[in-house]
Amino acid sequence: MSALFERHRPTLEAALKAARERGYWSAYPEIPSGKIYGETARDDGLAAYRARLGQSFALSGHPADGDVGAEVSPYGSLLDIRYPSASVDTLIEASRTAGPQWAAALPQDRVGICLEILARLNRKSFEMANAVMHTTGQGFAMAFQAGGPHAQDRGLEAVAYAFAEMDRTPAEALWTKPQGKGQPIVMEKHWRVVPRGISLVIGCNTFPTWNSYPGLFASLATGNTVIVKPHPAAVLPLALTIEVARQVLAEEGFSPDIVLLAADAPGAEITQALVQHPSVAIVDYTGSSTFGSWVRGHAGSAQVYTEEAGVNCIVIGTTDNFAGMCTNIAFSLSLYSGQMCTAPQNIFVPRGGIATNEGHKSFDDIATGIAAAIDELLADPARAAGICGAIANPATLERVQVARSMGRIVRDSTAIEGLESARTATPLLLAVDADRTMVHEEERFGPIVFLIAVADAADGCERAAALAERTGAITASLYETDEGKIAAATDRFAIAGVNLSVNLTGGIYVNQSAAFSDFHVTGANPAGNASLTDAAFVANRFRVVMWRRPAAA
Repeated sequence: MSALFERHRPTLEAALKAARERGYWSAYPEIPSGKIYGETARDDGLAAYRARLGQSFALSGHPADGDVGAEVSPYGSLLDIRYPSASVDTLIEASRTAGPQWAAALPQDRVGICLEILARLNRKSFEMANAVMHTTGQGFAMAFQAGGPHAQDRGLEAVAYAFAEMDRTPAEALWTKPQGKGQPIVMEKHWRVVPRGISLVIGCNTFPTWNSYPGLFASLATGNTVIVKPHPAAVLPLALTIEVARQVLAEEGFSPDIVLLAADAPGAEITQALVQHPSVAIVDYTGSSTFGSWVRGHAGSAQVYTEEAGVNCIVIGTTDNFAGMCTNIAFSLSLYSGQMCTAPQNIFVPRGGIATNEGHKSFDDIATGIAAAIDELLADPARAAGICGAIANPATLERVQVARSMGRIVRDSTAIEGLESARTATPLLLAVDADRTMVHEEERFGPIVFLIAVADAADGCERAAALAERTGAITASLYETDEGKIAAATDRFAIAGVNLSVNLTGGIYVNQSAAFSDFHVTGANPAGNASLTDAAFVANRFRVVMWRRPAAA
């Protein structure tokens, strides 16, 4: 048994227990506190990040034919970091060469190495937070949590599921078949986990670690070599990850080329060539449905796991906490300027209004209440900057501008004071009628929200669920006080393959997905064909192969 596996066994066992019980548990503290990470951790992390700027990112021994790098922070500064780049054939050959050694390793050895990588990444969480912040536009607190501990939890979750599936079959057994009065037949049987081969992880711009770690660590734990293809605008967080992984692999006597960085330049991406390469056996993809469809259609025989786009909806029926409802929705709409795959876009509201603890509220009352809650939430510029962050892609700002003509403006999107050098936008709220337009039935990524008049909450639920079935959805939210109507909604959204939240008015938001408890994406509608993380996400990354012979007398 490897020393690393034994060192991290308590963490693995706790993760397995948490995954079985689905209660709250986290291996990596989400609070960026000096008392947890060390009194100088924040300053050390910032200094480490700044030391990367304007430099070549050295990955010792990494295959390289040149270098690339064109990252610009959404907050306005140039990162000017150069990363080693290599051709597709060079990367594939290096990955293929490293494969047999990694495949031959015991599952416990691989899992121990994965757990050590995650532990070291956790110690680098402050550096990672700055890297994520300045490549994605997330505010610092969110970048720390989502880019660091929460991503690490998701990676650990994948490792735990992978270990459970590999451990399900014993390494060997003595098989005895009775033969009546004759001697029994006795066979010794041996089973071995055999990986599929090369795994390609395609990172996204907005959540480069959170969305990449499940696939990366699931493939690594199950014996596959991994090529990580980051988004050209968000290379640094994944380069840091690969740096740590290669260090641990080398220390343990393995080829660091078991994990490789496939950095490329905007306009000269190598993603398609990697996806279509016959040696790639697994593809993990996060991004738009357009390119996701291309990946699924061109990956050949590779096993493909995707998280794509969708239209997430809120349905408002009745509420016994109108103010709490508006405040909760306001935060969900504002967080990271709507640039989350779980962020709501559509809010279905009965045309005739709803019953609340504050009396009857009309459609316009509800729209005004949500808009006012956003204004109050973002009134302080520093707080607004922390919640909304910056816009990762300039195309998102263009999308907001175009959307202004799609409905009656209830609340206009504005830039955030004090971030003049950054791309920023607060939520745009538009009122439309479901019987008169379909503009809300297309995903419009970013801080764009439609308040949609419908006949009643049941009509809203049906429209939201049907939309999920057609275009995909990752989350749904319902405000309702009637238990019968809640039950009907849970049934309808389950059929549509959408995770539903009901009556959120406190400190939990529909955007959030907790490792070890919440399954992120169901794989049951067009928003993605896989779930983070369930057994299906890991079990098909390997096969169990047997050899047997008669037992010695």
